[in-house]
Amino acid sequence: MGQKILIVEDNELNLRLFCDLLRAHGFEVEPVRDGREALDRAREFEPELVVMDIQMPHISGLELIEQMKQEEALAPVPVLAVTAYAAKGDEERIRDAGAEGYVSKPISVMKFVEAVRALLPTAEDAAPEGQLL
Repeated sequence: MGQKILIVEDNELNLRLFCDLLRAHGFEVEPVRDGREALDRAREFEPELVVMDIQMPHISGLELIEQMKQEEALAPVPVLAVTAYAAKGDEERIRDAGAEGYVSKPISVMKFVEAVRALLPTAEDAAPEGQLL
């Protein structure tokens, strides 16, 4: 089973694209359509990365990132923020909220996959010191 990625995205087409793309690259994905369910699903699924849409109804991705980073169990999980509204200062606000990565929509498939891989721990990172996997 591949590394686990939680995808929080309210747009069905984007959600399907992210899921299909990441599954095709060997990742295990868990889709979340409603941001209000994101924290509970993250606690249950225990992802190694969260792909977070910033513009969602009910609760913004920024708020969710801030809430995740306040929880001991979720704080270490890297977040890749995805947004269609890339205005001046947005990336800084997103990173200030706690996101480790940022991609603007429409996404470039290769840049998206590269951004995901850059934030995931490698097998070497996961091996105890002095041990090979």
